[in-house]
Amino acid sequence: MRAVVVPEPGAEFEVVERAVPEPAPDEVRVAVEACGICHSDVFVKEGGYPGVSHPRIPGHEVAGHVDAVGEDVDRWSEGEYVGAGWHGGHCFSCEPCRRGHFLNCENAEITGLTFDGGYAEYTTVPAEALAAIPDDLSATDAAPLLCAGVTTYNALRNADLQPGDLVAIQGVGGLGHLGLQYAHAAGFETVAISRSPEKEALAMELGADHFVNAADTEPAERLQALGGADGILTTAPSSDAIASVVEGIGIDGSVIVVGVPGEDVSVNAQHLIGTAGAVEGWGSGDARDSQDTLEFSSLRDITPEIETYSLEEVETAYERMITNEARFRAVLEL
Repeated sequence: MRAVVVPEPGAEFEVVERAVPEPAPDEVRVAVEACGICHSDVFVKEGGYPGVSHPRIPGHEVAGHVDAVGEDVDRWSEGEYVGAGWHGGHCFSCEPCRRGHFLNCENAEITGLTFDGGYAEYTTVPAEALAAIPDDLSATDAAPLLCAGVTTYNALRNADLQPGDLVAIQGVGGLGHLGLQYAHAAGFETVAISRSPEKEALAMELGADHFVNAADTEPAERLQALGGADGILTTAPSSDAIASVVEGIGIDGSVIVVGVPGEDVSVNAQHLIGTAGAVEGWGSGDARDSQDTLEFSSLRDITPEIETYSLEEVETAYERMITNEARFRAVLEL
């Protein structure tokens, strides 16, 4: 099979020939049709993340069909349409697993980081890490939903929000453009916040009821003028951008951070106390969460904005992603 390998931290991608992997007894082999390129792939490209060893095939937004199953697997069959995301399996026996918190497993695997991922024609994945993909979603559309999709969908559905609530999405990019669609489909009064005024038309098309140009307007003041936000999903990885919206929450409001900045975020504690508000984080989801995301996306016709590339174009695709030039998700199509 053809595969893209990072031979060592900081090295360029290499397109190589490798033997097709055999699934272990508890694994499923997937014939990959598409794999999204995510900012978290930098952990493989540059190294430094616990559990990553090299050489490694990256990729944790994997969509394809079951090609073979291990002898202990009875949940999946050859030919089924499946996907695998960031959460690459769990031990079932640690304390978080015993409480059903599989994403917080103390021994969790990560697709494309602790084992080879989807930048290849085939990959093997623990059976519990797979999600069924609805037939009406193309592989190239489904792939980003297994990371950017589940992150934004799961964060919003687990927040204390109701239809009609004022919900802001900060950032109209790889995460935010999906968050806008999910917020609209959930029945929220949706606000798009961006420093790029040229994205206003797209934001409104994706479901925003209001657009705030953060380049010339204080977003917190605008949110308070609208009544105070019940929830703000921050998707841009900027500590300043996150800090700028905290004072926009109303009573019992919350800022939900899914875009990870490189620096600490300063907040106005007095505003949090005065509103009984909160700043919290959310991280993707397990395989069932991914399947819920895919099913809801199919139900409400929610798809990502993507650019597609071949395996041989991986360096170009990665560079467009890492420099924020991609509009909005880069996907390898096999």
